[in-house]
Amino acid sequence: MSDDGSAILGGIRDVVQSEDGAIHLDETDMALLRALVEDGRISQRQLSVKLGVSAPTVSERMTRLERSGVIRGYSADINWAAVGYGQIVYLSIRAATGSDVSDVMARLWEVPEVEEMSVVTGDLDLLAKLRVEDYNHLRQVLMDSVWQIAGIQTTSTMLSIAQMPPKNFATELISRRRN
Repeated sequence: MSDDGSAILGGIRDVVQSEDGAIHLDETDMALLRALVEDGRISQRQLSVKLGVSAPTVSERMTRLERSGVIRGYSADINWAAVGYGQIVYLSIRAATGSDVSDVMARLWEVPEVEEMSVVTGDLDLLAKLRVEDYNHLRQVLMDSVWQIAGIQTTSTMLSIAQMPPKNFATELISRRRN
């Protein structure tokens, strides 16, 4: 409990993504998802031909999958190094005793360079993935943004020096899922 009696982790539910339960997906839904992760730019007409169903069926299924949150959006896969943000940094964060971790999370999430953030178990409270241009940019982000956030007790900065090439994680998992 904090000094005012509120739960230190009580506000996390308000700032994190909700974890919805699994949605029942039939083989047509799964085939549609497999086709979309292979080529997110495929047209509904092409999908109907590929799946052997009508175009209205594809449209209805896509709408249902979008509304239920299975499909969360469509986006470009950007090569961040090519646009100047090639350095990946992992930042572990420990919140100060008595501070509300959800406030720290909300403030960190406002930092444009923060790409991902998770509440973790163990000796840490949060783990964030940042993208920066270089050491000077990292220094500026830490000093001007991160370390200005009330409620942060300590941080540890880890520079990524090499990464595996991106894999199509979605294709691999969708292909393995059974209905």
